[in-house]
Amino acid sequence: MDENLVFDLVRQSLWIAVRMAAPLLAVALIAGVAVGLFQALTSVQEMTLTFVPKIGLMLAVFWASMSFMTSILASFLQDSLVPLIAGG
Repeated sequence: MDENLVFDLVRQSLWIAVRMAAPLLAVALIAGVAVGLFQALTSVQEMTLTFVPKIGLMLAVFWASMSFMTSILASFLQDSLVPLIAGG
């Protein structure tokens, strides 16, 4: 296994990680901005108000996107890693 193959495999792995984390991070960002705006407009500074909606929305998005994440990871494993392992 040469170093170009290793670098390409690491690059693909990082890109897969970004694609899998993007929906969760986007929802956390949008929920954080919305809750922050609500807190700024109403002057309510409650810590659970920032935590609970984010966690709830992230769990809902994670549940909805599990099949997407699983298919991406499974195709990466079947296309990239399994041939390397089987080949030696």
